[in-house]
Amino acid sequence: MTSAVDGLKQRFMNISQPDADGVYRNGAAKRKARTDLAMDCLTKLWQEACQTVSFDVPQVGIGLGAVGSLARGQVGPSSDLDLVVIYEPHTLTDQQLNELANKLWYPIWDSGLDLDQSVRTRAQCEAVTDHDLPAAMGWLDVVPIAGDAQLIESTAVSILERWRRAARKRLPELLGSAKSRLDEFGRMAYGNQPDIKESRGGLRDSVLVSALAASWLADRPHGQYDDAVERLLDVRDCIHLVAAKDTNMLLAPYQARVSAMLGLADPTLPSGERETKSIDDLQTLLARVGRQIAFSLDSTASRAEHSLTHEKPRFAFFQVFQPRGGGKRQAPTFDVVAPGIAKHEEEIVLAPGADPKSDPCLALRAAVAAAEFGLPIAPGTLQNLKLCPIDDRTWNDESRSLFLRLLASGPALLQVWEEIDFVDIPGRLIPEWLAIRNRPSASAAHRYTIDRHSVEVVTRLGRETPRGNRYDDRHYQALLLAGILHDIGKRPWVADHAAEGARHASTVLKRMGFDRDIIWWVTLLVREHLTLSEFATGQNPNDPNVGDELASRLDHDPLLLDMLFDLTRADGSSLGATSGETISKQYGWSKWRETLVRTMYNATRYHM
Repeated sequence: MTSAVDGLKQRFMNISQPDADGVYRNGAAKRKARTDLAMDCLTKLWQEACQTVSFDVPQVGIGLGAVGSLARGQVGPSSDLDLVVIYEPHTLTDQQLNELANKLWYPIWDSGLDLDQSVRTRAQCEAVTDHDLPAAMGWLDVVPIAGDAQLIESTAVSILERWRRAARKRLPELLGSAKSRLDEFGRMAYGNQPDIKESRGGLRDSVLVSALAASWLADRPHGQYDDAVERLLDVRDCIHLVAAKDTNMLLAPYQARVSAMLGLADPTLPSGERETKSIDDLQTLLARVGRQIAFSLDSTASRAEHSLTHEKPRFAFFQVFQPRGGGKRQAPTFDVVAPGIAKHEEEIVLAPGADPKSDPCLALRAAVAAAEFGLPIAPGTLQNLKLCPIDDRTWNDESRSLFLRLLASGPALLQVWEEIDFVDIPGRLIPEWLAIRNRPSASAAHRYTIDRHSVEVVTRLGRETPRGNRYDDRHYQALLLAGILHDIGKRPWVADHAAEGARHASTVLKRMGFDRDIIWWVTLLVREHLTLSEFATGQNPNDPNVGDELASRLDHDPLLLDMLFDLTRADGSSLGATSGETISKQYGWSKWRETLVRTMYNATRYHM
């Protein structure tokens, strides 16, 4: 027996196809067409179900509603349908509800579409959203499809009102959920094969932005933010078309075809080069929109938290009689921690009177303060830091010192670097950084993009040498600089990125104003950053010629050997490969690999 939803999945695909040249255009219009088609088919399905059940379905007291992406008008070519039957108690018996639900759900399953369905009373809907935060996020958008529309709409209004009343208490839980996803899925801008829904800067974050706006604690951003969400939805649609299933993972086998479908493939380039360039451009696109969405979430959350802080006045009644306050509202307090930089309400902000346009070191001072105090830079401050007169020729003693303090800040560097990179500060200080920014790695062992991997490496470089001593300041500074620059040569069509990187590292450090010794140490470490690992896996450590050759490459300097060992360990251990990815014998940092490398290290020390 046919139903209104027969072939709906294929019909979704048919209206989602790219143009004749293979490029997916007018994504928003296609999403609206899919939504309209789904709503029309589901309305007819409801009518069919009401006609074929063994009882009369009342006109009031029960209805079919849409939740999630369908309610938001964001249905993808292979998206599942989130549906709910809402009813008033005693409208139908349990047996009748079950019969009606079967008439609705089975035809949808038979059509090949995934379905997330539920049957609840209004009170049960409210209870679920009161206690289940992910459910609450999806249920803030509930629209009627068929049946008692007033019941669906009143339930939606009730859920929204309850969310607004509870939002102040649930804000920490909401922001905690975003932090948990960040820990699990990472940032979309840095993933080689990102989950464009769950990773930071993904579609789930856009739902959180809407939830914060719906709470009335903060307004939602528009303009660039809306454009970023629409572009990311285009990427999601193309993934669905290429994979022919409901998935949000931009896996490596999909990337070239998704890039071409988004219009990123240059037809004038030869095959091979065309695909590589288009994948790089796709990663750049995802980094741009992901950073915009993540920044929008951070700024919206910051405004929401501030609105809670300032709901209570900063003065009490008795302060009217105190001359210090003058009977007036007290001004906000700023804890100045560096010239032009202050702490305010658990954020790093510009101190009163600071002028970004006249202070080229202000951005680095803010970054160092954020890293050393473990606080985020306020979104408004980040935008102001874009005004700093920064370029690659403005290095001086203060900026060099601040940059090294930032690199030495440990794990806190990851968050701070992401913040300042959103406003392009690293690329303005070191233009060579832009060549590896957002670039995916060709190695299956790398989970992260090249720039993220480089920052990860720096966070794993400590002051203790492999022999248990401590590096002096100058050698530790050189080690940190080698960490951030070790993959600076990973550019398209470069056969030896270590040699290319050494050339760029020397240029960068000369421009920054470091002395000759530090420039030489860093250049050597960048040039040889793969050597110890390659010798360990491909040479015999008992061969005296092997140890002597490696020692000569390092100028027979034991400290440089120590630094190379630490750089090798940080490089191998920060690849970030997941359990589902393959790490070959060429990559990664296992106990077996560490044993091999340490054996070669000891053999080389013997020859020094």
